[in-house]
Amino acid sequence: MADKTLYDIRVEPQDVDFTLRATLASLGGSILNIAGTDAQTKGFGVDVLGRSNLSWVLSRFAMEFDSRPEQYGSYVIATWISDYNRLMSTRNFTLTGSDGRIFGRAVSQWCMLDLTTRTAVDMTSTAGMHAQWIVDAPPPAERPRKIGPLGDAALTSEHRVAYSDIDFNRHMNTMRYIELMLDMLPVDLVASDRGVRFDVNFLRESRYGQMLTLGCAEQDGEWRFAVSADGAECLRAAISFAV
Repeated sequence: MADKTLYDIRVEPQDVDFTLRATLASLGGSILNIAGTDAQTKGFGVDVLGRSNLSWVLSRFAMEFDSRPEQYGSYVIATWISDYNRLMSTRNFTLTGSDGRIFGRAVSQWCMLDLTTRTAVDMTSTAGMHAQWIVDAPPPAERPRKIGPLGDAALTSEHRVAYSDIDFNRHMNTMRYIELMLDMLPVDLVASDRGVRFDVNFLRESRYGQMLTLGCAEQDGEWRFAVSADGAECLRAAISFAV
């Protein structure tokens, strides 16, 4: 069995909002960047997969934070893979502040994508990449939950997928989705330093040039989102803030 791997992070000025605390998007970005770095370091990153015309793609993602670190503060991200099956690999994260307190937790579920067919690959055929890196530790938070349809949206917005939105897989970057959704919420709510939980389900890709329609509504004590392109849902998400 492998051990958790630790990475040091510093909150830079570009990572904070007007409260001088790290934004939710910058924290999520650090988490996903570490996922890529750790995979690359251990020999199953997108550089290696690309030689076989494969890549990693995020299927579901959940992150929760008790608070947000301040500008120039430091924290440590611990990451590990707890399990995988034919279609999904579960990678976990904890974020620990300089005071030794865990203030953030995240659970991500990934599939392996065939870049030609744009379909998921059976990961049992690549078991050697994962087996030696499994850590005997459960996810630090509830796994990403399945989110149902939004229904009637109280707020709507549109966004055309542009060059700056797409990532190395040539589809909409996760953090851009999150930034667009957060921009639909009251600014004082998003900027408040309170506990938060964010669940995201990816349903299909959105590509360069497509027009996205975002819907948002407050339901059952949380904010729910749906993102569609060309009449088909791409993403569902839910975010809840501590009272």
